[in-house]
Amino acid sequence: MSHSALHFILKAVASLPLGLAQILGGFGGIVAFTFFPHFRSLFQENYRNAMQLHGKGMRPFKAAAASGMLFIDSLWIWHNPQKALQRADVQDWSLVDQAVQEGKGLVMLTPHLGGFEIIPRILANHFPATILYRPARQEWLNHVIEEQRAYPNMHFVPTNLQGVRKMVKALQEGEAIGILPDQVPSGGDGVWVKFFNRYAYTTPLPARLANRNQTPVILFSAIRKSLGQGWIIKAKRLKVFSEDPHQAATQMNQAIEAVILEAPEQFIWSYNRYKHPEGAELPPQD
Repeated sequence: MSHSALHFILKAVASLPLGLAQILGGFGGIVAFTFFPHFRSLFQENYRNAMQLHGKGMRPFKAAAASGMLFIDSLWIWHNPQKALQRADVQDWSLVDQAVQEGKGLVMLTPHLGGFEIIPRILANHFPATILYRPARQEWLNHVIEEQRAYPNMHFVPTNLQGVRKMVKALQEGEAIGILPDQVPSGGDGVWVKFFNRYAYTTPLPARLANRNQTPVILFSAIRKSLGQGWIIKAKRLKVFSEDPHQAATQMNQAIEAVILEAPEQFIWSYNRYKHPEGAELPPQD
């Protein structure tokens, strides 16, 4: 498929009413779960482990459908930011205002849950937000994503030293930075700590940045409501991170787990969260 054809299809899907687009996304998630063994195997292993650990019942087809909806939510939000903002039921915003008024910037953590792409756009309506992202390996795909994600007052920086320096500068100027805390970092940039009781290579960067100047850290979630109705946005201020990177990463993962368990079917279980990135030391054996 050509890049222009893919761009046309993505734009066509994003032009649909949100409810219809989510139905298509849910259908795509079920198709992937049913007919793609690699997707199903990875999805089931991650989902089953987390649910059994916390004694929760499993709804694999609902969770698979929600995975497809997560992709569609992101696409729809990119194309329809103002409509998406109107469908965002924002709670706890005073908590965000109070944190920003401290004048030390804000570290924003947004796990891959529900309509997570709406969160930085909400913040960008109030103050500049610098978002850390990992560029796609395919240059054309990276171009499509950057084009779709663009939004006023949002600045995307890559996961490298230059990107980190820009984030430090943003915090020094009292602005917000955004990090996807459940993404596997590059080898050498993370630590092995438990996530749903399995070792996952985890970034200590949020704690490192926050601890430079006691910057507030807020964990956001965007839980999908019923079809076409949008998302409930919640914010929780995290306690000060430990100076020890392993303890800090553990604190962060535990906070992410708690948020996921509020709507476990809406997390991206098909992501290979427990992979061993090239260049990383081996995980502990216990």
